[in-house]
Amino acid sequence: MYVRDTIAAISTPVGEGGIGIIRVSGPASQQIAQNIFRAKGNGGLKSHRFSYGTVVHPATGDVLDETMLVYMKAPNSYTREDVVEIQCHGGTLVVSRILSLVIEAGARLAQPGEFTKRAFLNGRIDLVQAEAIMDVISSRTEASLSLAQHQREGLLSQRISAIREAMLYALAYVEALIDFPEEDIDVAVERDVQGRVAPALAELQGLIDGFEEGKVLRDGVSVVLAGRPNVGKSSLLNTLLKEKRAIVTAVPGTTRDVIEEVVNLNGLPVKLLDTAGIRHSEDQVEQEGVRLSLERIPRADLVLFVVDSSAPFTDDDRVILDAIGSKSCIVVRNKSDLTSHCELPEGVTSPVVAISTLTGEGVPELRAAIHRTFVHGKAVDSREYVAVSHARHRDALIKAQRSLQRFVENLAAGVNMELLPIDLRDALDAVGEVTGATTADDVLDRIFSSFCIGK
Repeated sequence: MYVRDTIAAISTPVGEGGIGIIRVSGPASQQIAQNIFRAKGNGGLKSHRFSYGTVVHPATGDVLDETMLVYMKAPNSYTREDVVEIQCHGGTLVVSRILSLVIEAGARLAQPGEFTKRAFLNGRIDLVQAEAIMDVISSRTEASLSLAQHQREGLLSQRISAIREAMLYALAYVEALIDFPEEDIDVAVERDVQGRVAPALAELQGLIDGFEEGKVLRDGVSVVLAGRPNVGKSSLLNTLLKEKRAIVTAVPGTTRDVIEEVVNLNGLPVKLLDTAGIRHSEDQVEQEGVRLSLERIPRADLVLFVVDSSAPFTDDDRVILDAIGSKSCIVVRNKSDLTSHCELPEGVTSPVVAISTLTGEGVPELRAAIHRTFVHGKAVDSREYVAVSHARHRDALIKAQRSLQRFVENLAAGVNMELLPIDLRDALDAVGEVTGATTADDVLDRIFSSFCIGK
């Protein structure tokens, strides 16, 4: 249940910084500010105007800090409640002391994501936009940020709203037939209903189909570099990162553990995992590294199978190829600057990219091939690009699609008219789960609990 009390939290990261911000939201916000803030000069707090002054303990008169304070009167605020934000010096102690004073003055400590939850409950944003706010904060590339911003701006919500309108139109038509059976509904109206539902189904399918791309842009992908010792895996890692992260020597088996680093490949967040060279060894430490390498292959989104193009394909290469099996894979023929002696076995259908980590030849093509594996040429930074990026959204849209498809099939089959609204209402409820119109309280709690405190 939504309790309209007043909440407060620190909205800036913990630690030392230029400024710290304490956010307060609720009906007592203005009164709390007036109790603890002493403005320099005349006049009271004016909405959406910064005031300069000091935060003072009302009982002792002690000055806690020199601050700037802004009061935002409802409904023109982030939460659509009265909001106060206090900007003080960014020290851990001073920020904590001011927050404690705000709590003493009548607020309570906010729960994770409670400010954004109030914005949702007060109708300022829907649930898609609320989740997108957290995606904006956690974005790691320009492409993932662009996708999150489009969702935050309501572009995905607009497409879902259009689907919902088509369903409501169909429901109104069916209910009119039920309520007025003696009236002849124009055949053109029925065709109009079918004409609206068909594009809605196509739109649902398009959003569902775009989930995989949206998910990888939001969450990123894991790419394992696999190969036998000294084929150039660590050199490739350093090349893709554009820094020396892994030790590279002529001694086989230098990499003993899995090295993980994140790189931005044309807007795609990619977690690269450089693994130990896979070969038979009597060294117990190297054996453990090989075991970890073989463990990581099935869990990866993509495997870069690195081979030495200047040497013949070996039994160790064959072991790695067998471990990859049907996993998504790109064969990387390294050392392309040397004479080629490596013949891949028959039946290898994975894309092959020739590179040289020494000269840089082929590396741009490899980057493009990795990106192309997950993102198929969409202009993800364009104003028009919208995609579903949460599994929760995808699952709800699939439910809506199935219910709407049943309605279409039942309508065409001449099923009892009184049964048709059931599928339409199920579809509407499923779509409502995405935007928050019909989302259960426990789901809302789970979503907002993943937010940081103060947001």
